[in-house]
Amino acid sequence: MQEEWLSALVFLGLAFMVPMSMLIGAAILRVRAKTNVEAKYDTYECGEEPDGPAWVRFHPRYYIVALVFVLFDVEAAFLFPWALTLRDLGMLALIEMFVFVGILFIGWAYAVRKGALEWQ
Repeated sequence: MQEEWLSALVFLGLAFMVPMSMLIGAAILRVRAKTNVEAKYDTYECGEEPDGPAWVRFHPRYYIVALVFVLFDVEAAFLFPWALTLRDLGMLALIEMFVFVGILFIGWAYAVRKGALEWQ
């Protein structure tokens, strides 16, 4: 019991000291410019001269499509480990995955029905 508390305290101490030492070290060793250059405040777009202002409004549909993509992409990532261990998991895992994919399909059908994936 004593060893568990001691190891937990050591872990917490290290978990506090490492980030703090990084922050203190970064504050001490930070690089400072000798002169303030106007080009520092220019918008930089991959070596190209910017065309128009940097702050433009995007339609929320871009964000919705991106969120739906990320959602289904992450969910598809769950299919790979399941497919690798399907023989070991048995029939119950197959049924659970059909339920999982069914829920995903319902979500996709809802997004299509609401018009969230229509590009105009």
